[in-house]
Amino acid sequence: MAKKRQNQPTLGRSLGRLFLLLIVLLVACAAWLYQYASTPQVHTTSDFVVESGGVKKVADQLLKQGVIDQALPFLVLARVTGKDKLLKAGSYSISAPLSPWQLLEKLSNGDTTTLTFTLIEGWKWSDFRKALNTNPHLRHDSALMSDAELLAELGISALSPEGLFFPDTYHVDKGSSDLKLLARANQRMQSKLDKAWAGRSQNVQLKTPYEALILASLVEKETGLAVDRPMIAGVFANRLRIGMRLQTDPAVMYGAGESLDGRLRKIDLLTDTPYNTYTRSGLPPTPIAMVGDAALKAVMHPSATTALYFVAKGDGSSVFSNNLDEHNSAVRKYILKK
Repeated sequence: MAKKRQNQPTLGRSLGRLFLLLIVLLVACAAWLYQYASTPQVHTTSDFVVESGGVKKVADQLLKQGVIDQALPFLVLARVTGKDKLLKAGSYSISAPLSPWQLLEKLSNGDTTTLTFTLIEGWKWSDFRKALNTNPHLRHDSALMSDAELLAELGISALSPEGLFFPDTYHVDKGSSDLKLLARANQRMQSKLDKAWAGRSQNVQLKTPYEALILASLVEKETGLAVDRPMIAGVFANRLRIGMRLQTDPAVMYGAGESLDGRLRKIDLLTDTPYNTYTRSGLPPTPIAMVGDAALKAVMHPSATTALYFVAKGDGSSVFSNNLDEHNSAVRKYILKK
């Protein structure tokens, strides 16, 4: 019994020393962590990218890109502070040395850099895709996809991606997927088209919004002067109403594709393709370009006109004619004299 009583103080002293040691270790770790977190040591770099994933994956990405020197301390700091579940994917830029804590704040706040990407009215799908594939700041997830695969990935039910993306300036995170930009541009086009279709004039005889989009693409490519769009739309509307072929050169050129060398020739006008509006009646099967608000508005509210013909004057504007004799006279004046 005496021995047991003698051992109790010894055990108590040992536990006390162990507890004190743990406190010292915790204080030392806290001091080290505080010093690590508050000391600027994150390297200055122009840009770096953080992809979606857990904090370990993020730490490995930062280490690989030379933003931090060690992954483990950063990982510990993120988990201890609860920032590990708040880190946001995107492209970031550092212009001055940061502390690890400042870096965590930047990543958890989503303080990303953005890319400005502009789609041009009148661009074809091939122009858009080339711009996507050659942009160094986007992740090219769609680059190896066929058009059909891309449409399926975006959940779009259409024969072709042509004309399905709205020409505008978009701001997206650098390093983000090109599919994200494509989805935004398509959603914006669908919203614009739905709104324009809902507000169309009662005399518009087109059957579907997609037909309106096709016709708007013809107006887009035929128009040299903005004020002429409603009149050109009116001419096309008149031709469709009476069953007259549209005979629009941009559609023929689109259908000829890369085989077209320079200006249209007579043989091009006689060579039948689904887009040859000289050999086929009605609208082409798809749009031939991306269209903006003005072309959509022109098609939904065409000018009330009796004109059936128009010809470019050479200064961007067009002259409109009610009959073939007037049109031939305009052709001799503005085309054949060149």
